[in-house]
Amino acid sequence: MTDVKKKWSGRLKILGIDLSIVLLSFLAAVIIMIILVKLVFFDTGNRLDASAFAFMGRYVSDRSTRLMEFFTLLGSHRFLVPANLLLIAYAIFIQKNTWLAIKVGAIGVSSLILMFSLKALFNRPRPATPLLYEVPGLSFPSGHAFMSFTFFGLLIYIVFKEINRPAVRYLLAVILLVTIAMIGLSRIYLRVHYATDVAAGFSLGMIWLVISLYGLQMIEKNKAKLPQVD
Repeated sequence: MTDVKKKWSGRLKILGIDLSIVLLSFLAAVIIMIILVKLVFFDTGNRLDASAFAFMGRYVSDRSTRLMEFFTLLGSHRFLVPANLLLIAYAIFIQKNTWLAIKVGAIGVSSLILMFSLKALFNRPRPATPLLYEVPGLSFPSGHAFMSFTFFGLLIYIVFKEINRPAVRYLLAVILLVTIAMIGLSRIYLRVHYATDVAAGFSLGMIWLVISLYGLQMIEKNKAKLPQVD
């Protein structure tokens, strides 16, 4: 029985942190996503989005807008595409870790495909009154929230795998989590996404990151069993 427990514990240990945190976060993300879909597409009288816009509207100023534009840039393709490429280059040429490069590339590309597929599926228009300018595309889920969660969440995974000092590990994790949160808030502040779009993006980002890391970890562990091509 002990061997079985160790086997499954090893399989499910996706991040270098407490397994219970990963599993609880994953389950919470699934539940939140179900609630959000029901709230946005099946219920009437959704007050959450209007309340979020009203709350963020109290803090609108030139300084706040510049700050939010900076964070929204960090969640855009203009930042994330070169950031992913740099991370792949770091894995290949500095870490000499081919599987890390594969993880970065696979999660980045699959996240992009999944995001556009879900946007097309839900087909929710963006808010009608953006703060600065209109943004093309659909609203649910927030691509900035989703893509930033998978990228910066992957950085958290790397931090916990590569850095041994607990204080440094947790400090970097907190900085990355705050960055993710600020990217999501920036989309609501700029009124280009509803709060429910952002919450859905974060939830889906968590779900997909855990599934992707688990799947890639299983492939990596079993790569020796794959048939060799002559």
